[in-house]
Amino acid sequence: MTSPYYPLSSKPRFEILDGLRGVAAIIVVAFHLFETYSSSPRDQILNHGYLAVDFFFVLSGFVIGYAYDDRWHRMTTWDFFKRRLIRLQPMVVLGTLIGAFWFYFGAAPGFELVMQTPWWKLFLIMILGCIMFPTPPSMDIRGWQEINSLNGAQWSLMWEYVANILYALLVRRFGKVLLAVFVVLSAFLTIDLALNLDVTGLLTLREYAKYTMIGGFGLTPDQIYIGICRLLYPFFGGLLLYRMSKWRINIKSGGMTWCSLAVAATLVIPCIGDETHQWMNGVYCAFVILLVYPAIVAAGAGSELKGTHTTAICKFLGEISYPLYITHYPMIYVQMNWAAQHADAPLGTHIWVAVSIFIASIAIAYASVKVYDIPVRKWLSQKFLH
Repeated sequence: MTSPYYPLSSKPRFEILDGLRGVAAIIVVAFHLFETYSSSPRDQILNHGYLAVDFFFVLSGFVIGYAYDDRWHRMTTWDFFKRRLIRLQPMVVLGTLIGAFWFYFGAAPGFELVMQTPWWKLFLIMILGCIMFPTPPSMDIRGWQEINSLNGAQWSLMWEYVANILYALLVRRFGKVLLAVFVVLSAFLTIDLALNLDVTGLLTLREYAKYTMIGGFGLTPDQIYIGICRLLYPFFGGLLLYRMSKWRINIKSGGMTWCSLAVAATLVIPCIGDETHQWMNGVYCAFVILLVYPAIVAAGAGSELKGTHTTAICKFLGEISYPLYITHYPMIYVQMNWAAQHADAPLGTHIWVAVSIFIASIAIAYASVKVYDIPVRKWLSQKFLH
């Protein structure tokens, strides 16, 4: 039997799922670029881009089950945590450092705290961000009360860590029936948030985002509750989907194409319902998370790639997906500042700046993988997994 102190052999990857993660990450970047020019969630151009986080959680739950469910007899809990830290933490550090570099360039209207922040406080927040320490509102240095003021996207990684801890310490021991019960109960939290039922009374401060899934990025009680609502069903629903091996959908031809189109459609569809029927948008969000995303993951896992070009595309998208998500947001802050300072600039100039940031984000993500992430993870694995 393999010693728990030696690396476990890698498994074949679900290449379509890797590709879908990249597709969603690219749309997230575009969503945030358009968000600069939106006055509310209802008029956002790529309106449901925020649902990419919920899709990522479904993917993560499925992949965690695939990667680790059958390895616990030869792996300790600490081994699992080391592996997850090595996989995720290097890019968290880089994303925070990039955020610190761009911080003073993002003093857009509404971010008045930026220019009031002394260098030593910025340095402190940078260190806390690098070690994934979520900061409370009292330590906010931007004005949005984010978990990490230097990199807004880091909030979902905090919840990813929470999911990994819950899985390792508790949920991995659940049988299929108990896990199914847990997932069904968690689905109620998704419905509570999407339909603004507010059974806990914690959503009263969320008028701007009613009937959406937006939130989870802070340490206030309402944001913590939103984060829990967004995490539990998608992540552990993905885990249940993996364990129910018969729940696969085999698309005979063009599986990657059809799944990509399905993901893109859910993220770019306009806001549903007028001002008096906003609940319709909540129904849409709940439907997508509870049913559509598990179905897409089931199809991505059950279909095969055909053709070397499609395989290469999926590999590329999979490689840049996480780095792209975790490094792009500091440049969005800069874009917000530039757009505010140059509101009267020609439309073409605004488009040029946005497209430039979009391309730069992908280039930085790819360079991060090749120059930083892969070498660092290799070194950490050799040092701590033997």
